[in-house]
Amino acid sequence: MLEAGPIERFSKVGNFASYCRVVSSQWTSNGKAKGKGNKKNGNKYLSWAFSEAAEFARRFDDKARAYYNRKLRKSNFMVAHTALAHKLARAAYYVIRDQVPFMPEKTFT
Repeated sequence: MLEAGPIERFSKVGNFASYCRVVSSQWTSNGKAKGKGNKKNGNKYLSWAFSEAAEFARRFDDKARAYYNRKLRKSNFMVAHTALAHKLARAAYYVIRDQVPFMPEKTFT
């Protein structure tokens, strides 16, 4: 919460996820890559924190592990890890914005 600053500065949850560097930065046109975007835009500490949170959630939470394994069956481990980190960043946005406790049953359904 301290690293992100006031949550009101992010108009949408996607803006927060992008600031946390848990989404890819791609420029495409007509299905072709047109550049790499600005990969270093955002907060590197939040990126690290959500990556660590994803690893611990995968290890110790059954619902997070099931989500990770579902993603892992369709892609490689890094894509699954990043998808879990993205899911946790989105949940953190709503927890901070709405001042509610974290509910894994809402996050991993």
